[in-house]
Amino acid sequence: MSAESKKVLYGLYTDEEQLKSAVKTARQGHLDIMDVYSPFPVHGLDPILGLSESRLHILGFIYGAIGALFGFLFMSWALAKDWPILFGGKPYWPVPSFIPITFEMTVLFSAWGMTITFYTICGMWPGVKAKILDNRISDDKFCIAFDVTEAEQRTISGFKDFFKRTGAAEVHEKTI
Repeated sequence: MSAESKKVLYGLYTDEEQLKSAVKTARQGHLDIMDVYSPFPVHGLDPILGLSESRLHILGFIYGAIGALFGFLFMSWALAKDWPILFGGKPYWPVPSFIPITFEMTVLFSAWGMTITFYTICGMWPGVKAKILDNRISDDKFCIAFDVTEAEQRTISGFKDFFKRTGAAEVHEKTI
């Protein structure tokens, strides 16, 4: 096995309620869950897994503020300093006319910034090969995965018993 390879033991569930119940059982048993996969967002799963709220919205605000500042300052520079054209009673520094462009720059910077940040955090860039455990996870199955790369056989047997107790329809082992 190469340095980047992981040996993963995973169980497939057919129902989201079974998945939530199994995750609760795993957390109560202090089992170290590598990841949980589902074909759609499962409401109430994040608190059960102990995941905190994403801070991406804070970065979205920062990116938006940078965009608004950039748009406003660029238009102020372009229309009042670099190319000041006074015609038809227009004020020297026409701030109300800056509002639409400032808003659009806010949205643009926020959208691009959050997208790039999300892709960077998740490692989802073009050309990156996805590590897929089972194709059915994105279709109709729910999955709990455990990293068993350095686990003893006794630990692996314990995980298999856990899947059996919690009603997993299938249990598989895969190297990714």
